[in-house]
Amino acid sequence: MINPLKNIGPGTLVAAAFIGPGTVTVCTIAGVEFGFTLLWAMALSIVATIVLQEMAARLGIVTQKGLAETITAEISNKWLRGAAILLIVSAILIGNAAYEAGNISGGALGLASVLSTSVLEMGTVSFPFIPALIGVVAFVVLYFGNYKTIERFLVALVIVMSLSFLIAAVLTQPDISEVLKGLFIPSIPDESLLLIVGLIGTTVVPYNLFLHASLVKERWKDVGDLKKARSDVYVSIVLGGLVSMGIIVCGAAIQQGEITNAADLAKGLEPLFGSYAKYFLSLGLFAAGITSAITAPLAAAYVARGCFGWEDSIKSSKFKAVWIAILLIGVVFSSVGFKSIEVIKFAQFANGLLLPIVAIFLLWIVNKKSVLGNYRNSKLQNILGVIIVIATIGLGLRGLLKVFGVLS
Repeated sequence: MINPLKNIGPGTLVAAAFIGPGTVTVCTIAGVEFGFTLLWAMALSIVATIVLQEMAARLGIVTQKGLAETITAEISNKWLRGAAILLIVSAILIGNAAYEAGNISGGALGLASVLSTSVLEMGTVSFPFIPALIGVVAFVVLYFGNYKTIERFLVALVIVMSLSFLIAAVLTQPDISEVLKGLFIPSIPDESLLLIVGLIGTTVVPYNLFLHASLVKERWKDVGDLKKARSDVYVSIVLGGLVSMGIIVCGAAIQQGEITNAADLAKGLEPLFGSYAKYFLSLGLFAAGITSAITAPLAAAYVARGCFGWEDSIKSSKFKAVWIAILLIGVVFSSVGFKSIEVIKFAQFANGLLLPIVAIFLLWIVNKKSVLGNYRNSKLQNILGVIIVIATIGLGLRGLLKVFGVLS
């Protein structure tokens, strides 16, 4: 009997990375404020993610190199190469540090909503212990696990997360005709532009392009495995998209009160089908936080390794130093009193600005015959890639102008 999940792996880690607390928060707010109206934006985000992640996976399998090291190797001018390395490393490290703080804050929010207390008292000193607990779990998985261990752990968490959110969505008994209308008939309601940018920014995650190119070569060593890698991309990203849509559907079931995160969403759903909502959604949010808390530091370490040409091992001391630094920054910032929602919003904002830059680098590389030979982009892939870049630049600029009050 053929096991359809046999080749699922790196793509699931990508889904684990983009379904973090940021996705949960943005999708929740989209559902609460606009019902099913913005489901089309999530659907387009998933298509864009599939297009770009397939390019990254293809690059990793054909070249057996990561995206960062391929970019730096293809820039011959030392000044331009230095500028590219500075841009990539600073953007990914800073962006992932912010993202990590949001991941841990979100995961802590999930646990805090079902625990009697989230503060540990030690004499006259008290501090929130949940961010540290999540940090310890992520540290143990990354420090002691090899690629297969990390992959299996994250696949299990993604399954838990998916079931939690999808069951919660089904329990709200949504109007299917309204869901289909929101999915296939695009509309941009007043005041929804920033949320649309947020839905794209939280789904098409720039660091995932670096992570995917590095992960596929850990799993597959031959170009003949490209078909398996593509199947992995399609199944995993579509599953991730369904989970995100499920969260929007849950949000749409709320008709009252101020809802700003999944903890509020759980409380708002309780009148519909009892306290079970809290447990489903809290478990889903915790799983979302911890999966992303593992993948963000891992991606930053792969980027640094590729840019600086470190030894090709996730056990090297330099590789470990990078992910430990990102993890520590995340734990500290999520423990010192910053509002989790503000941290998450900042991370999505940083992602939105970074995406077009990384996408342009990726498009340039996957069109070079010297890099991919006969496996370089087709005309259709280039058209889709250019549309994605133009759309993200346009939406990002409009979002910036709106933030600074230039657009009403």
